[in-house]
Amino acid sequence: MSPIAWRTPPEKYGPWEQVASNITEGLVANDIDVTLFATGNSHTIGRLQYVTNEGYAENRETDPKVWECLHISHLMEQADEFDIIHNHFDFLPLTYSRLIETPILTTIHGFSSPRILPVYKKYNNNNYYVSISNSDRSPDLDYIATIYNGINTDEFTFREAAKEYLLFFGRIHPEKGTWESIQIAKKTGRKLIISGLIQDQDYFDSKVKPFINDDDILFAGNAGSEERDKLLGEALALLHPISFKEPFGLSVAESMMCGTPVIAFNLGSMPELIIDGETGFLVNSIEEAAKAVNNIKTIDRNRCREWALSKFSREKMTQAYLETYKHILKLQ
Repeated sequence: MSPIAWRTPPEKYGPWEQVASNITEGLVANDIDVTLFATGNSHTIGRLQYVTNEGYAENRETDPKVWECLHISHLMEQADEFDIIHNHFDFLPLTYSRLIETPILTTIHGFSSPRILPVYKKYNNNNYYVSISNSDRSPDLDYIATIYNGINTDEFTFREAAKEYLLFFGRIHPEKGTWESIQIAKKTGRKLIISGLIQDQDYFDSKVKPFINDDDILFAGNAGSEERDKLLGEALALLHPISFKEPFGLSVAESMMCGTPVIAFNLGSMPELIIDGETGFLVNSIEEAAKAVNNIKTIDRNRCREWALSKFSREKMTQAYLETYKHILKLQ
């Protein structure tokens, strides 16, 4: 079960939908019979079921609550047709879990707020939870596994030689550090390309837009898959100066898959994703990040690619989930 904010996989932004797609396609490639519950315009080599043609973020006239209810109930009313339900739709499907016999595995893609924890806690004893990093585990919950998000390696081109620009790639929001990335670029005298979904328009207008000059600070908009591959692969480094405990950080794994090192603030899952001094640098301030930029050419881009392949491939993620499914079914 994928979210229905965006298409699965998303044309541009949509990390939960992207991971749901990667798992679906990985399972089908392993001869597993998979039905993907997503939007009608989704793409999959498995079976597709849907109640709405477009995601509610793509069609603003769609009421999210109405179509989320219809989406979840559409799956749950046929739950007995499946061996296992893999939920990527946060906490709402858990409220059906005591009404059906099919086991539900929920990948927790982070906690949007501590206020959602009561739902996870209520259904802790009759559900199975997977964390996407060890750092994102709640002490109040039980987990069956930690499985890192995996990406389709075919979509990311390794580039041994980089251009000289820095890249910010992600949603444009205060907690993701777009303004901080601009300051890092200014301190090092390097060009910065900004690419991402504007999630906070006021922040963009006040803290980002005034610096955009089509000279050293450029805004490339919300990139699709081909442009993403090119932007990440040709960058000297990805800047990731977050101000929150990020559960994973898909762009970090994608960057390293292209061979591009990452300079990130040392919060949340970053120490699990980045080997400090080998695939990038973990820093604690704009000043430390600027120093890291000046040392970025000491990082071996081949090592970045090797690390990403060993930890964050779709194949590795798929096998980990298959083992987890088998374990859950043995417990039934």
